[in-house]
Amino acid sequence: MTERKTITPTHRYRNNDKLIGIGNEFWDMSERNGLAGIVADLDAGSGVLRATEGHEFIAEGHEFVNFSCCSYLDLDSHPEVIEGGIDAMRRYGVLDHCIARSRVQIPAMRELETSLGELFGAQVVCSIAASTATFGLLPLIASGHLGNGTRPLMIFDKNAHVSMAGLKPVCADETEVVTSRHHDLDFIEDMCKKYAKVAYVCDGSDSLGGYAPVKELAELQDKYGLLVYYDDSHSLSAYGERGVGYVRTHSPVQDERTITVVTLNKAFGTSGAAIVLDGQSKETLRVIERFGGALNYSQLLNTASVGASLASAQIHRTGELTTRQNRLYANIELFDSLVRTEQAGSTFPIRLVPMSDATVIEAGRRVIEAGFYVSPVFFPIVARGTAGLRVMMRADQTEQQIRDLCAVLVAAGAEAAVPLPGEAVL
Repeated sequence: MTERKTITPTHRYRNNDKLIGIGNEFWDMSERNGLAGIVADLDAGSGVLRATEGHEFIAEGHEFVNFSCCSYLDLDSHPEVIEGGIDAMRRYGVLDHCIARSRVQIPAMRELETSLGELFGAQVVCSIAASTATFGLLPLIASGHLGNGTRPLMIFDKNAHVSMAGLKPVCADETEVVTSRHHDLDFIEDMCKKYAKVAYVCDGSDSLGGYAPVKELAELQDKYGLLVYYDDSHSLSAYGERGVGYVRTHSPVQDERTITVVTLNKAFGTSGAAIVLDGQSKETLRVIERFGGALNYSQLLNTASVGASLASAQIHRTGELTTRQNRLYANIELFDSLVRTEQAGSTFPIRLVPMSDATVIEAGRRVIEAGFYVSPVFFPIVARGTAGLRVMMRADQTEQQIRDLCAVLVAAGAEAAVPLPGEAVL
């Protein structure tokens, strides 16, 4: 009998053996300690969750405040956002219009794209998720169909979110793909000197804190024609006038050389995603719509999501958005005055409280037992040896909740912050 062949993977762009072999142990530890797989009811009025299933460490009925939620402005429970979803359902009488948008679409989607386009001052294409948008767009960039027709060298930032990094092998079937160190501007410039076209893929706002060097990248865009693909999901709504986000606020290059994807599920408070474009021809927009993978499947934003997003977009045009942003920034400042992190002093709503791989799960368990939930992060979410507790700040958190959480974090091993002389402590 002929011996059957086995396959030895090249692992050029991903390595599930490593990801799952190391990361799954941390996930199992998290679940055993009541830090994952939680089932809980939410009291939207107070922001308190109540466990509905018992656990070895977390009893049924245990109440805790969630400090691991990306709804930074708490718009997801805003009455106008909820009513917007209900009104749209009544107006159009259908939840999902299950047909490719390039064939037939109801006016609601066009209405939302027009509204968001006015908000951003850009062309907008909506998607069911930011990852879906990325799955559709990056291969088109790789083939040169979204660009000037030249296949670019595609540089993926080492810390690019998995929704982008997971497209490396797909893009590599269209062009050459490399990975750079985090925000390595020298490497990017060197590649720009060697290749006729270069595209850089990164987060505009990192899921572990911090912003991309958009001004420095803009200089490379002007000098070499660099195309930059940003996922700026974590800063949408929470940053900038009318909540347009960090990239849109600070990047001076707002033309076909900059493509930004943002989720509507975080601070925007609804569901879905928006692709923010400038200067694209009608023909290019049609290519995106027709050949952008799931962007053209029968899996569009449902009607309730569209209606809720229209309502949120209106809130973004009012002074209420600024009020909520300022409340968020005040809460961030209070946290920074009590617990030391590398992100201190930034308006970014995420703080990573460093812990060792050996202590992060135990520290997380002590925090939830004390009535707060922060998510432990570990490999492959972060590099090995750089584990921590990820704290997410929101506008509606109370001063007392923040002070109490910080006291628990310090007791669990976080380093207390010491205000500088003359610095106010809220």
